[in-house]
Amino acid sequence: MTDLAKNEGVITPEEALLRLKEGNFRFLNNMPQNKDLLTEVDLTKDMQTPYAVILSCMDSRTSAELIFDQGVGDIFSIRIAGNVVTDGILGSLEFATAIAGASLILVMGHTSCGAIKGACDNVKLGYLSELMHRIEPAVEMANALFATGRSSKNIDYVSAVTKFNVEYAMAEIRQRSTIISELVKSGKVGIGAALYDVATGKVIFNGF
Repeated sequence: MTDLAKNEGVITPEEALLRLKEGNFRFLNNMPQNKDLLTEVDLTKDMQTPYAVILSCMDSRTSAELIFDQGVGDIFSIRIAGNVVTDGILGSLEFATAIAGASLILVMGHTSCGAIKGACDNVKLGYLSELMHRIEPAVEMANALFATGRSSKNIDYVSAVTKFNVEYAMAEIRQRSTIISELVKSGKVGIGAALYDVATGKVIFNGF
C-alpha cells in the first residue's frame, strides 16, 4: 500500500522535537525568526518537506505555526476540536510521515479547551456529539480519580481529562495505524505529547 522507505526523515525525531521547543522559546520571548514569507512560498511551490506534524485543537488561540514560530512549509498542522483521532486524521498523519517524511507527530492539547469542557458536561449538539463521544475514554479515566466534581467547573478535573485525552490519542495512533507503528518501531518517527497554556503561551512537552 505505502512504501515506508519514502520516509527517510530530513532530521531525527529528537531534532524535530528540539526545533519545536526552540520555536516556542522564541514565541514566549517575542523573538520570532526573521521570515520572508513570500520567498518561502516561492521556495516551496514545487515540493514540501515538513519535519513535524502537529495534531491540535481548532481553538483560535492554538495556531501551531505561531506557537512554534514556524515558516511556510516547516510543519503540517492538523486541527480538530478536542485534538481527537478520526479515520481522516489517521490518514493525514500517515501521509505526513510515510509519504512526506515528517519525523515527529506531536499531539497537543491545551488549557481551557471548550471541547474538553463540553465532554466533561456530556454536551450533546448535532455533529459535535460525535467529537464529544471520542473524548469519553479520557472522561472515564478521569472519573476513576474523581468521585465528585465531575464537571467543567472543576479545573483539576478538566485538566485531568485534557491530559488523558492527549495520552489516549497517542495510544490510538499507535494501535490503529500499522504504518505509523512500523515507522515508530524503526526509529524514523517519534510521537510526542504536549500541552499549550492559553494564558501564558508556553508549551509543556512530555517527550515521546
